[in-house]
Amino acid sequence: MTDLAPVRRALISVSDKTDLIPFARALATMGIELLSTGGTARTLDEAGVKVRTVESMTGFPEMMDGRVKTLHPRVHGAILARRDVASHISALEEHGIETIDLVCVNLYPFERTIREPEVTTKQAIEQIDIGGPSMLRSAAKNHDHVTVVTSSGQYDRLINELKSQDCHTSQTLRADFAAAAFSRTAEYDAAISAWMGHQSEARFPDVLQLSFTAQESLRYGENPHQRAMLYADPAPSGADLASAEQLRGKPLSYNNILDAAAAMELVQDLRDLSPDATSVAVVKHTNPCGAAVRTDPVEAFSRAHAGDPMAAYGGIAAISKPVEVPLARCMIEEARFLEVVIAEGFTPEAAELLGDRWSNIRLLATGDLRRPSRTEIMYRSIPGGLLAQEQDRAPVQPDDFRHAAGPAPSEEMLAEAGMLSTVVKHLKSNAVCIGRGGALLGAGAGQMDRVASCKIAIEKSAARLGKGEDTVVAASDAFFPFSDGPELLIDAGVQCLIHPGGSKRDSETFELCEQRGVTCLLTGVRHFRH
Repeated sequence: MTDLAPVRRALISVSDKTDLIPFARALATMGIELLSTGGTARTLDEAGVKVRTVESMTGFPEMMDGRVKTLHPRVHGAILARRDVASHISALEEHGIETIDLVCVNLYPFERTIREPEVTTKQAIEQIDIGGPSMLRSAAKNHDHVTVVTSSGQYDRLINELKSQDCHTSQTLRADFAAAAFSRTAEYDAAISAWMGHQSEARFPDVLQLSFTAQESLRYGENPHQRAMLYADPAPSGADLASAEQLRGKPLSYNNILDAAAAMELVQDLRDLSPDATSVAVVKHTNPCGAAVRTDPVEAFSRAHAGDPMAAYGGIAAISKPVEVPLARCMIEEARFLEVVIAEGFTPEAAELLGDRWSNIRLLATGDLRRPSRTEIMYRSIPGGLLAQEQDRAPVQPDDFRHAAGPAPSEEMLAEAGMLSTVVKHLKSNAVCIGRGGALLGAGAGQMDRVASCKIAIEKSAARLGKGEDTVVAASDAFFPFSDGPELLIDAGVQCLIHPGGSKRDSETFELCEQRGVTCLLTGVRHFRH
């Protein structure tokens, strides 16, 4: 018994019409009858491809703005009937149903629709395909007899097989395409479920279902002996790294991607704080080693890179605006080396300058780097389970800082404190950072005690603490349990101290600031990052 199944009649209904005309013509040339719906039928007809409408087969017109067109026994009976079961064939004959041997459907662009910044709930709902997934599932279930096609990327393989097998398909091809169809409907339903979950107040469902698409096999994970894969969210909100356009360089590594994510998230937060300025972050091992916010992009990058030039070597930079030639020229000066640069875009001349300077540099164009309005859920795997939490989107709002001790802050000091509070939010706990003039000077992160973080931040900043007229600000991601850390910072030249507050010994820090004439501000919001 042969595993070949004939293809005499095909139903085509596609939203993405890439390569539709040559595909349909190839089928028609082989004598395969074409059925179609709505816009697909019109496209084929206008191209001179003979096509029969589904409504002429069912005897019912498309109705309810296209919501109902293929949900009919004459469609699903034609797809689901087993050709090797006599009772199925009898039912087809009794009801005058003609078999459909090939189903080619790609679904309404729900994922693309919900990525649009201004999309309404009503618009998203109308892009939830019902008939399409139903036909795909019917055809995939009956793949012993029916071929199901879900992507234009499958067209060539199918046409080549039909030509070589006298309008038949093999069991191998049908099984492969059926698996792809079930994967696609699962991915599609997961995207809808995730989106509807975001519309609900219940952020954490009783059963968590995640669906991500394999995007790229990575050379290895954190270390060469670990295998790794990049998976993409089928419906990301806002700019994302998985689908960013890579303009230059070799493929990204696992560690590159982690660092790039950390840099992009910091720049997005800084951009929210100062949307009209240029924000730059330089990251090494997921910790910011440089950050700056300035009106001039060249000055912003120069100050950010100067935060810790040694750590920045081989680091990853993120920039909140498109990279143009003056900034590219600045970036390639001196003995600098960057692995990855993330930006909203790059002019061709700027990309060429950077590529000529570093042949393997990866340039990632993300498009608009504004934070999406939606707060994402972040996941982290643990042995035997998964942790889920809302993304730390608590805004840093200088106008809400509470003046706890010392001289009243100026507007410039508040702006500086806001910038440093944003940076410290992205450092691993325990975290303390020091800055001035809209730039990070030094940071201590990932230490087991906050005093150690203070000492490291001071050591990293020491060479520049006494230079310049701008106020020196130190920020902490959590309260100081004792006044010993603040005393070290003040002795080093810090003039403004900002932290969440909440320690039983806060009063000791306030008294110290009063005695030393140092402004102490409280944010009221802790930002641990583990």
